[in-house]
Amino acid sequence: MASDSLFQAPVPLAVALRPTSLGEVIGQGHVLGEGSPLRLLADPDREGPGSSVILWGPPGTGKTTLASVIARSSGRKFVELSAVTAGVKDVRDVMNEARVEGELTGRAPVLFLDEIHRFSKAQQDALLPGVENGLVVLIAATTENPSFSVIAPLLSRSLMVTLTPREYSPGGAAGGDRRPRPGREVLPE
Repeated sequence: MASDSLFQAPVPLAVALRPTSLGEVIGQGHVLGEGSPLRLLADPDREGPGSSVILWGPPGTGKTTLASVIARSSGRKFVELSAVTAGVKDVRDVMNEARVEGELTGRAPVLFLDEIHRFSKAQQDALLPGVENGLVVLIAATTENPSFSVIAPLLSRSLMVTLTPREYSPGGAAGGDRRPRPGREVLPE
């Protein structure tokens, strides 16, 4: 057992502390309320392929976390690609695996595509057949305005969700937030 730990990289703190259910997610109440499309997508009892979603927001707003939690909560397989390193071949491979997954389980897996704005139009076109045919539930993340960086056919087949940074207020609930942020010095109590 000790030898196993020698070959495993430590898990980054942000990953280790990432919420595992929608109930653990802090913030983004404007998109996670009861009956909201993201809640419905995360519902394990909901039938059908599910809507594709584009999560738009600044870094650190929980795009990756929401995609992971939605997949886990819904009982769907979670497949993650980064547009920085993936290409059309990777997308085709995922679609082929998704076809098999759907046939075996009856549920389309969640394909989380981080940084979709970095995909070219041709690369984004490769996603269309899988999205149109319900092979995958695409959850794409971007920090750029999707109206300018995502092709119209994908936009028209997806729900666009805008995420906002969490506001911190000293002296708020539970004594306020004492976590350091850039440009803010935390003073001892």
